[in-house]
Amino acid sequence: MDYVYQFPAVKGKQAKKEYYIAMVPLGILSKLFPNTDEYVQPEYRAQRRINELRIPEITNYILNNRDNYVFSALSASIDGNFKFNESNIKNVGILNVSMDAKFLINDGQHRKTAIEQALALDDTLKSETISIVFFKDEGLKRSQQMFTDLNKHAVKTSNSISNLYDFRDELALVSKKVMQEIEFFDKYIDKERDNLGKNSSNLFTFNNLYKANQKILRRKKISKNDEKFLIDYWSSIISNITEFQELENGTLYKSALREDYVLCLAIILNAFGRLGGYVYDNRLNKQIFKKLKYINWKRTNKEWQKRIMRDNGKIVNTEEACIKACSYIKKCLKLPLTKEEKEKN
Repeated sequence: MDYVYQFPAVKGKQAKKEYYIAMVPLGILSKLFPNTDEYVQPEYRAQRRINELRIPEITNYILNNRDNYVFSALSASIDGNFKFNESNIKNVGILNVSMDAKFLINDGQHRKTAIEQALALDDTLKSETISIVFFKDEGLKRSQQMFTDLNKHAVKTSNSISNLYDFRDELALVSKKVMQEIEFFDKYIDKERDNLGKNSSNLFTFNNLYKANQKILRRKKISKNDEKFLIDYWSSIISNITEFQELENGTLYKSALREDYVLCLAIILNAFGRLGGYVYDNRLNKQIFKKLKYINWKRTNKEWQKRIMRDNGKIVNTEEACIKACSYIKKCLKLPLTKEEKEKN
């Protein structure tokens, strides 16, 4: 090998095959993995096509979090000559790869493309590095299987836990604060799942609360006054719904609340979010919530059936259903409907 790339690397072994983990400067990714506009049929390539819609989101993530972005490793195969020169430390050394070799990304093409776009806007990124796991290329069949193996068992993180762990999103932070401050929410919100099982001990998901708060505030920047409003608003809702109080004092079972009433449905929490936006915008007195005690929250109430249920009893989780549910709650609270609510009521 006359001309080579040299990467400090660590050698490992999986399934009796050697692989190498190297730190690669972001600035040379485009040289290692050149883009091509040539269309190749799926069965003759080892990767899915780039989804261009995903790239700006990842690029903005890098640029907006310049001091604390983080990426997992790329995976790539080397089609060509390479040699690992081990140092005096076992499995640590220099990976020498011929400049005539071709590199094929097995996993991480969207990250790689987004990094290139971020570099075009901020060239100070070029000296920073990303780890790449290099394998020896063993042909198209093996590369396609690697792509499947690397992606097949990946599990998408739930929105609930993603929002719970997000310290950049102010709405996520204030939603956590609301949950922690309101004992009823802290007790009955599932912080990990987006969908509750039939026998779940929880009533709501954190993602449902997040989305409801999104409807209330409708912006990214959250003030202390916003936080106070959310805590006061949800506290007033909970304290004025008889069924929630009956649950707490033991006169209503959780299973009955979930099966016989609409109160634990995501669409109703969303409707409360829409209502909260109206209350916030109009600075209404929380005394209005006392009328919540007199609303029939049972699923058998025909008002719910025509607004949030199909003929077969299935719940509708559309924006239109949210508007219809909110308009019914507002009518019960003697609040005026918006033009949109009147049209869909």
